[in-house]
Amino acid sequence: MNNRNRFFPVDAIAWGVLLFALSAQAQEQAPPSLDDQITQLSREINQQQREILSLKKRLTQLEMSRRGRGVTAWDAAQADTPSGATATGDAGGASDAASAQDGGAAAIGQTQQQQKNTAAAYRSPSENAVVQEQHAPLFDKKLTIDAGVSYGYYDRRQLALTGFLALDAIFLGNINLSETKASVWTFDVNTRYGITDRLSVSLDVPYLYRSSDFISAGAGGAATALSDQTKNAGSIGDVTASVYYQFVKESATWPDIVGSLRVTAPTGSSPFGIKFTSPADNNNLNFPTSLPTGNGVWALTAGISVLRTYDPVILFGSLAYTYNLPRSFSDISPIPSVVTPAKVKLGDVLQVGAGIALALNDRTALSLSYSAAISQATKTQAPGESYVTVPGSSSNAASLNVGLNYVINKHWTFNGYFDAGMSPDAPNYVIGIRFPYTF
Repeated sequence: MNNRNRFFPVDAIAWGVLLFALSAQAQEQAPPSLDDQITQLSREINQQQREILSLKKRLTQLEMSRRGRGVTAWDAAQADTPSGATATGDAGGASDAASAQDGGAAAIGQTQQQQKNTAAAYRSPSENAVVQEQHAPLFDKKLTIDAGVSYGYYDRRQLALTGFLALDAIFLGNINLSETKASVWTFDVNTRYGITDRLSVSLDVPYLYRSSDFISAGAGGAATALSDQTKNAGSIGDVTASVYYQFVKESATWPDIVGSLRVTAPTGSSPFGIKFTSPADNNNLNFPTSLPTGNGVWALTAGISVLRTYDPVILFGSLAYTYNLPRSFSDISPIPSVVTPAKVKLGDVLQVGAGIALALNDRTALSLSYSAAISQATKTQAPGESYVTVPGSSSNAASLNVGLNYVINKHWTFNGYFDAGMSPDAPNYVIGIRFPYTF
């Protein structure tokens, strides 16, 4: 009995220590409150958003560096933001559940807007194919060789009346219906070289093969009898050298703006001084002794092109003005045995165009565009006299274009197009294919 009373304080202390340890363990295993859980989740979401934005920023910079693109306005803003900063800040221990939820929603909303701005500056390979075909060279590519072939068809009919009206209803005289059918094959190689990420030069060398069929009634003196003559010609066309400068790189707020300056040399055969003749059995049929493959004059063209990407849609437009330099020729008369020296000033040309393209996937894109070339009247000047306007020499050639772009691999691209003439001065149609090869 005395022994039990003596050891009782020791037993009590041991039991107290055991109870305290069990109580502490129970407190550690108790689940955190709902507010603490929401706060922790908000912190994890903020951290994940920072990591996602950092990866997207890095990916955009790599894509732009590879494609020669500039940074977006959002990228520039992010570059000035400390890497540890967040859109909402870390919620403190005293923050309530509503504050944490509002902060998480704001971070997600800002992330979606940033992703939208970043996507506006990204281009897929198919979109780059549209840019190269409709807008300007890819400035980051050092060398591109673009070879193509096109076929154009012209069909013109002209009714000529020689005589007079009797009693305001009866025509007395000759009625002559003439027709011209022309086919033009164009083979050209365009070599482009990027000097800097904003400056590029190109040289286009075409070869033309023309075949024209001239048809007229009146063979053998019979009004219903037809006669025709066919002429063929093939030689190098007018060579064009161009310089492109990118004034503004496309960003989240600005479109891509490129200016160009082109010089065209009269390397093709000139149309001036070509003589016309007639067959012995039909004086109504007049046809040239040869066919030209060039304009015969030097030309300067200044233009500007604008392009905007709204993935997967691309909008583009262009405006250009061509000034044809006056040139003197020893003979411009089409009449055999007649020599007429004169200076010729071809009418200047205003070119406008606009269109839309749709990227179907990373390799394929379709485009639809409209273009028009408005030419002023041609003027001639005989020695010692003033300029005289050539009647009927002004023109308005408008066409509707449908194009297909397909990226074969990282070097080869296929471009196909079809132009439908929308005015009498335009070709009936032009169909062509091109194969740009980028090194």
